[in-house]
Amino acid sequence: MSETNIFVLGLDDANLRTLRRVPGAENYRYHQLLTQADVQEGEIPIADLIDRAVAELDAFDGEIGAVVGYWDFPVTTMVPILGRRFGLPTPNLEGVLKCEHKYWSRLEQQKATDAIPKFALVDLDGDPKPPEGLSFPMWLKPVKSFSSELAFHVKDEDDFAEAVEEIRAGIGRVGKPFQYILDQVTGIDIPPEIADAGALAALAEEEMTGQQAATEGYVHDGEVVVYGALDSLNYPDSSSFLRHQYPSQLPEPVVEKMLDVSKKVIEQIGLNNSTFSIEFFCQPDTGDVKLLEINPRHSQSHAEIFEDVDGVPDHYNMIELGLGRRPNMPHDKGKYKIAAKWYHRRFEDGVVKRIPTEEEVQQLQRDIPGVEVDIVPAEGQRLSEMDAQDSYSYELAFVYVGADSEAELKDKYQRTIDSLKFEFEEV
Repeated sequence: MSETNIFVLGLDDANLRTLRRVPGAENYRYHQLLTQADVQEGEIPIADLIDRAVAELDAFDGEIGAVVGYWDFPVTTMVPILGRRFGLPTPNLEGVLKCEHKYWSRLEQQKATDAIPKFALVDLDGDPKPPEGLSFPMWLKPVKSFSSELAFHVKDEDDFAEAVEEIRAGIGRVGKPFQYILDQVTGIDIPPEIADAGALAALAEEEMTGQQAATEGYVHDGEVVVYGALDSLNYPDSSSFLRHQYPSQLPEPVVEKMLDVSKKVIEQIGLNNSTFSIEFFCQPDTGDVKLLEINPRHSQSHAEIFEDVDGVPDHYNMIELGLGRRPNMPHDKGKYKIAAKWYHRRFEDGVVKRIPTEEEVQQLQRDIPGVEVDIVPAEGQRLSEMDAQDSYSYELAFVYVGADSEAELKDKYQRTIDSLKFEFEEV
């Protein structure tokens, strides 16, 4: 049987390791299309990235089976642009843009559900003020960003003014290339309020509280399938993620409400032939849920924990959709009852003087079954110069853990980070 050529935008070693474990992978040949650094780091020369990707695909001497991706923008918009150009099954660009532009997404969400916070657009020109009708505390964020980059929790007008200045200084990195996509698209009816706002505005939203959680799903030929719910737990007194764990440990009625809201908003937005992930805030006692944001891609952060519990990494759904097929994700067929991706972080800046060696990591993984570790920074790197970090902390390592109970999950993680030897020079 001949191999099917699958091009993955920004393919990296950690995800290649997981992609090689999806059903049917023995019949796939994965190709990196641009590097992870190209699509994740520094400035985003979107026109050049598209041209380079097209040139790579044009130069390929063989049949292209699929073009897929699991990273946030610009990958989410490049996949449908490239797919359409090469006649491949692909997500619909209009649905992707409606998810990606936070203000446009909110306008669509409110047509389908009341499970959203109060929100308002903030024009960053002139002397912006907190929007009327919204109360502090609130969050201020660009209408297009990722990984909580330039998202600020503001408690009063002074905080608001400081956040505006920081967003103004950094919004162009993602906002300008996203504006390029909005300016170039044809055949899509962009509402006047979105065209007027553009991609260099900000969104203010009243603070949501409670337990963070998420759903994962896909759409195939208009059929919306939500196949899992996860918990997203933060460090104490912080907005930075500590871990994502699957399956969710929230009460069943809360999980069912998240699944219902997810289906309704994806149907309203009209996203099609795509994976998606949706983030929520939940109140376990009252059953209330509020939708934080929609991503028109599955989360690569969750692939290995789905494998631990269900037996298949959910990269599988991305590959099946990319090949024009309806996924058939298994359930409860994995080695473990619960799994998590943990974020080992540092909350102060510094220069990395030492990271755990590859030999140390491999020995640790042998010593603690069900654990995989990916180190994030490089030796000599200043933490504040790392890309795609949230506004309050720096990632040191991703720790994937499979276990049979939440207590075992926590124990394995603690043993792991106790063994990871980092050294820093203060700055």
